[in-house]
Amino acid sequence: MPSSFNKILHIITRLDMGGSAQNTLISCGLLSNKYQVVLVHGLSFESNMPDSEKLVVEDGLKNAKNNGVKLISVPFLVRRISPLNDIRALFELLQIIKIEKPDVVHTHTSKAGILGRLAAKFAKTSHIIHTPHGHVFFGHFGSMLSRIFLWIERLFGILTDRVVVLTNGERSDYTDRNVYPEDKLVQIHSGVDIEKFKQSPVSAVEKKRSLGLAQNGLVVGFIGWLLPIKGPMHLLKAMEDVWRDYENTVLVFIGKGDLDVDLRAAALKTGANGRVNFLGWRSDIEEIMPIFDIFVLPSLNEGMGRVLVEAMAAGKPVVASNVGGIPDLVQHDYNGLLVAPGDEKALATSIKHLISNPQKAKLMGQRGREFCRQFSVESMVDKIDNLYEDLFKFHRPLRSRHRPARHREPDYFRSGEAGGERREKIFFPDREIPIREKSQPSGEEQNKNY
Repeated sequence: MPSSFNKILHIITRLDMGGSAQNTLISCGLLSNKYQVVLVHGLSFESNMPDSEKLVVEDGLKNAKNNGVKLISVPFLVRRISPLNDIRALFELLQIIKIEKPDVVHTHTSKAGILGRLAAKFAKTSHIIHTPHGHVFFGHFGSMLSRIFLWIERLFGILTDRVVVLTNGERSDYTDRNVYPEDKLVQIHSGVDIEKFKQSPVSAVEKKRSLGLAQNGLVVGFIGWLLPIKGPMHLLKAMEDVWRDYENTVLVFIGKGDLDVDLRAAALKTGANGRVNFLGWRSDIEEIMPIFDIFVLPSLNEGMGRVLVEAMAAGKPVVASNVGGIPDLVQHDYNGLLVAPGDEKALATSIKHLISNPQKAKLMGQRGREFCRQFSVESMVDKIDNLYEDLFKFHRPLRSRHRPARHREPDYFRSGEAGGERREKIFFPDREIPIREKSQPSGEEQNKNY
């Protein structure tokens, strides 16, 4: 074990604006002032990111690098099953791990979890952690392929020291299916910058005008991947029932995915007459969320539903599927309403119930704003840090090795002066949280190339 500080090597298949990628990038940046952090990633071309999304991701990578995170790309690390690329990626990951000699290999998502853990085991890494960011045991694939993934994960569970689950629901899915033993599971939720969504920099009236939306009528919003697993088609069909009673209600889809074309075609067939709006991928979600009167997430399977926390932080009542980790976030009839996944009638009934009971909807939004505090970025990073510390089995004071650059979204770090002593602080709007620091790595370690 290193005498000065520990090295954490993260492996993830792709970096985009999805929840798994963003949480990984955030935690790497925030913990790079205490640990040596290496982030190994694929090239993310499978995400089909528009230029605007690419710019945001590239900006995040630049800031991570400025904060001391070492970035290594592996072109053969792809999401789809590709035997030749997978074998090449495995050997490249093995070489990287042998050179870097990390104390912990922390893998994220399915493909990187399989190849990364296997490479870490071959390299005899001391500690192996895996964060699935939700599982694929149902809802994603057919029954046969789902069973194959289940058995693979059971096998790789033997190689894993700790598995990070996002919610109680995910924990139960693993234990009920005998995937992982209870003593290997550590629950750490996805973190959200709560303050960014509590107060939008623009008014809802101005945002509606800029998006070309009518000022009258309620807005039902969806944000996420336009994929079957997220249930957007179920929401569109449910809205046909809603429009029979509330014809001025507008439906807004934000996101991208394979169902984009099909959803647009289905919207035309419903005769919605401009009541369905497709805004594509957006980088200004904190400005758009306030225009929603009701937020809906009709997923068929969901690890956690990070966007639900964002909606609650903005004070929005929620209608969501009673599946996966969502019940950890949405308490039925308290801060939202839960429905069976795929039940379009129940979905429509719940939306109409909130439209017809505006005071109840407002109260649910207020409760959600208070309830979501426990899902902050600070809490997530603190728990990840505790997980590493528990593995290392010791604590020590650490000295600063660099002055981190300021991150734009969110601003992760800011330097401060206190009593003549310089400290580093995590910076979020209106508050500062002191963090522990680490010592300077050697020049040889910092300048290794591949």
